[in-house]
Amino acid sequence: ETVAGMPVSTEGEQDQKEGRAEPVAVPVFPTCVRLGWFETADQARAAYRSLGSPGDAHAVREEERALEPLHWIIIPPQPEEQALRLFRDLQRRGIDSYLVTRGENRNAVSLGLFQSKAAAERVLEAKKRQNLNAILANFPRNQISYALVFEVELMSGTDSVEALESDYRNNFDLVEIRGCQSVATDPKNP
Repeated sequence: ETVAGMPVSTEGEQDQKEGRAEPVAVPVFPTCVRLGWFETADQARAAYRSLGSPGDAHAVREEERALEPLHWIIIPPQPEEQALRLFRDLQRRGIDSYLVTRGENRNAVSLGLFQSKAAAERVLEAKKRQNLNAILANFPRNQISYALVFEVELMSGTDSVEALESDYRNNFDLVEIRGCQSVATDPKNP
């Protein structure tokens, strides 16, 4: 519109000229957060509450995870009677040992499990000096642990994901943060 040949501003345009801009909606997006590890599901639920119960939907997931294998000193499997005789002899000699009664190493004699390969190698050398036919093997192991999964809404175009991740890294071994559809309905999300 014009009045006397001059343009006339509408109210919104006048507000913008005076520095009073209309509020702009900042889009938010659903973000899935996965935190772990917890020994029990109850510990995961307690952690969710201690975080102030962020988000509307949350779940606790039981997961089997592989841990670093242990270093196992064993005398290889042998016929049952021979393994039992060897085990009894080792016990009489005061050598800490266990008879393996199940699995692929049934009838082997275990002489110890070690986290440190160097420690296992030192003990293996000592066992060989005692004339024991011991070897070093890997002992695979898994652990059942629990992860807490919940959905929060974060503003796009901000560094809120990085801030959230940085905050959680101080308290959790596992921290995964990424976009998601829904925690409660999509089992493929973290």
